[in-house]
Amino acid sequence: MQKTDNSLIPNILLRIAGFQLNMALKRASRNPRKAQELTLRSILNYAKDSVYGKEHNFAYVLEAEDAEELFIRYQNAVPAQDYEQLRPYVERHKLGEENVLFPGKPRMYATTSGTTKQPKWIPLTNIYLKNVYQKMTHLWLYNYIRHKRKTFAGKVVFVVSSATEGYAPDGTVYGAVSGVLQKDAPELIRQLYASVPEIFEIKDYAARYYTLMRITVEQYVTLVIMPNPSSVVEMQNTLTEHYEAICDDIEKGTISEEFDIPDNIRESLLSRIKPNPERAEELRQLKREHEEVLPKHYWPDVQILSTWKCGNTQIYVEKFKDWFPEDCFYQELGYFATECRFGLVLDDTVNSVLFPHYHYYEFVEESEIGKPNASFLQLDELVEGKRYCPYVTTFSGLYRYNMSDLVEVGPSFWRTPTVHMVQKVNGIVSMTGEKLYEGQYIAAVREAEKQLKMKTRFFVGFADLSAMAYQFYYEFVNQKTTQEAAERFSKRVDEILQRINIEYKAKRESFRLKEPKTHRLKRDAFANFKKKSIADGTGRDGQFKVNLLMQDDKRKEKFDQLSDDN
Repeated sequence: MQKTDNSLIPNILLRIAGFQLNMALKRASRNPRKAQELTLRSILNYAKDSVYGKEHNFAYVLEAEDAEELFIRYQNAVPAQDYEQLRPYVERHKLGEENVLFPGKPRMYATTSGTTKQPKWIPLTNIYLKNVYQKMTHLWLYNYIRHKRKTFAGKVVFVVSSATEGYAPDGTVYGAVSGVLQKDAPELIRQLYASVPEIFEIKDYAARYYTLMRITVEQYVTLVIMPNPSSVVEMQNTLTEHYEAICDDIEKGTISEEFDIPDNIRESLLSRIKPNPERAEELRQLKREHEEVLPKHYWPDVQILSTWKCGNTQIYVEKFKDWFPEDCFYQELGYFATECRFGLVLDDTVNSVLFPHYHYYEFVEESEIGKPNASFLQLDELVEGKRYCPYVTTFSGLYRYNMSDLVEVGPSFWRTPTVHMVQKVNGIVSMTGEKLYEGQYIAAVREAEKQLKMKTRFFVGFADLSAMAYQFYYEFVNQKTTQEAAERFSKRVDEILQRINIEYKAKRESFRLKEPKTHRLKRDAFANFKKKSIADGTGRDGQFKVNLLMQDDKRKEKFDQLSDDN
């Protein structure tokens, strides 16, 4: 394997750009209230002549004389909201109308699942991509070389979803935010990609992961980036399963015909590779020396691994914590979502530094989440150690938008609090980024009942991190329902969920989520569960209720005891 240090030019250029962006971040972070005032004024001024801006009196809000008055006027003029309140405006953009949420039209949409059967289409404007996303990317990469000078000595493995998944009615492209992140990197970094973008256009996930490992394991890699750490596990599992086939392909300069790869993508990839018997022999020698060949063996000089480490993703971190070189710097990717790039982690913690000069943030304390008259706090009012639900206003048409996340505040960066993700809130369960809503699960069960003519008296679902699968429990009206019939029912629920939740579908197809497990409940399961809960003090009669989709091992254990498995 050729080991050539390519880092000189990227380091010079990133240091020039990154230093200036880092200084701007520090200046804003020293006075977050002033930075937030300026940012909110900039966003409102940008959108004041749009349909939304006129309807919500942005011009009047901007007449405020100081920060405090500005924030109050904005809260009075614009309601805190989720995507469904914004959906009608986005739909007008999708049909080609300009100046609805902001001047002109979106450059593209990033898609994600929503609370209804319809996915969310998050608009991304030119100004947001250029003046926020792109600048944060430059600072992000600059931060890498501050920690590890040889980060770009070799190639970059960047695992993403497709940036182009389809087109809105007016022809505007839509795709995944991770694909945008990859495309948004500077040209000098894109030239270092080992995982070329064509790979992520392969629809079949088994073929995609095989191709990814066949192409990248041949190369000298020093940086690995993938938002979801489950991808690390899938990549390694693919290599382990197909090790000899991958070695044969590297030796011959081929890509196995056993996998469903579109002809145009196969031809493009084959044009870039050639027979490499030397590397194939290196890999075979590693196999002779190690029971399982791991990244620390085939990529021994990886400088940085960057994935999420917070919340539910920790289960994957435990699986591969010893897979990479001992001196590899494992950095939390940071708090960002489809809706916005909320912040970046700049050190070895899990805390994201927020950008008060790029976004306008508001927060509701955990104890007030869901209350009709909840108090909204400014960024500089957060308290370290407390948890909040964040709301964001952006240059892409999100106004006082509920992120539906629970974040915990960490130490301040200068005078600006940092945060890290804890979990989703408001009835959302997510083990590996699927963001499955309780309402979607209920709708899927009801639709399966109609399709299969199988009626349930009660049902409940649990996210099981240990199995990386959902556990579905049903009390059927017909207590003679067989396990085989119950599993057919679960299979139909699973199919419906894949249809109505695009991210659940992606995680199932990529094997990050396994097939749901099915349990039949005994008669009066809910009544007996309620009795057990009241008896042990975990529930109160008269106020007793239970979510129908949750991640709660203690409650799951109670339903296990009430199932026909026992």
